[in-house]
Amino acid sequence: MPTVNDDLPSGLDPEAFSAWIFGAPGPAAAAGLELAPFRGVRFAPEVVGDLATVTSPPYDLIDDDDVARLMASDRRNIVRLILPPTAEEGAATLRRWLADGALVVDPEPALYVYEAASGDLPVQRGLIGALGLRAEGDGVVLPHENVYPGPVRNRLDLMTATHANPEPIFLVYEGDGDAAEIIDEITGTPPLVEFRSDDGLVHRLWRTADPDHHARVAADLGPRQALIADGHHRYATYRALQARHHTAGDGHGPWDYGLALLVDSTRYPPHLGAIHRVLPGLPPGTAVSRAAKIFQITDLPDLPAALEALAAAEGPAFVLGGAGFHLLTAPDPLRLLDTMPTGHSERWRRLDTAVLDTLLIEGVWDLPENERSVEVVHDDPAAAIERARRTGGTAVILNPLKVEDVLAVAGQGERVPRKSTSFGPKPRTGLVLRLLDRT
Repeated sequence: MPTVNDDLPSGLDPEAFSAWIFGAPGPAAAAGLELAPFRGVRFAPEVVGDLATVTSPPYDLIDDDDVARLMASDRRNIVRLILPPTAEEGAATLRRWLADGALVVDPEPALYVYEAASGDLPVQRGLIGALGLRAEGDGVVLPHENVYPGPVRNRLDLMTATHANPEPIFLVYEGDGDAAEIIDEITGTPPLVEFRSDDGLVHRLWRTADPDHHARVAADLGPRQALIADGHHRYATYRALQARHHTAGDGHGPWDYGLALLVDSTRYPPHLGAIHRVLPGLPPGTAVSRAAKIFQITDLPDLPAALEALAAAEGPAFVLGGAGFHLLTAPDPLRLLDTMPTGHSERWRRLDTAVLDTLLIEGVWDLPENERSVEVVHDDPAAAIERARRTGGTAVILNPLKVEDVLAVAGQGERVPRKSTSFGPKPRTGLVLRLLDRT
């Protein structure tokens, strides 16, 4: 892999950075998809109490208000580890929780079964383990989104300081094989932990240290490939951390793996939601007047009507909100042809997020594509509208991409634009952590 010094490469755009971080060949790896057992680190309920008060959503779904609420909920909420003021403070928090028994290390390597359920109905079941890291060109672990250096640098600082993977990434694969049978067998026994969180879901965790289970899972997963559903920046961080260790001459080790939840989409199809944009520096009137030069604009009375019209629209379509609701449809075909990059497939050029990023954000609105100019809201159009109104900016509401489009784009070596998909439900953070020196 390329050399990684104290800092990641600078001056690369997201596409070039993503090609570097995902595509560079790493050291020799086991053939096929690998999910290895590890010694999990878990909150001790007898010390911390209700796990609902110490766990959280993934770090990238938490805004400043959420951070304040979660910190107030419990002095040991996992947000103090995954979003600390500094990486060093996160490391100190982890050491303190291990020392006082709030976190305990399981005695032997295991695979973990995770379930999220709505009432008595499981909506997701999967295996948590140490995912073998692979280059994109191996065709085993497939990213489908570009990543930015900034978030990767932030996660790399945290993982380096803590020597840990604080939360799992989320992958899907097509299976319905022996691993699924093992999951069904294990979930027929009492779970290690069970609690209901404020998202309304019941979260359960089991573990298996049975070598026979481990061998059967390895044999079943080996020939398969997995799509990264959520956690591209964390997977990129795993790869950067791996490169750093190999550049230092450390050889094969725990840095060749990263904490992951692997879900069989044949048994438990994921929900694919949209990721909406908020443009705090773009007044709604300006956004609509500029967009009207190349899109048909339809004014709508309220958000429900706008969402209904958006869902029924064909081709690239968006709703602009912040001061009224405006449906954008039927972009000028010549402008679209001239603007969309020719180095991508026709399927990629038709993606709503590609049209939004290239034609509107970069072209018509002339905004830089960074975290300050373009904020994101996962699968909650009302929250995006409210945030736009608070900032005086514009919300852009999108339809979710189709799963078949995401799979097709990833399968031919392309990546959809950053923050195009919101796969769910996402695993609860804080149920199990991985220490790189306790594997």
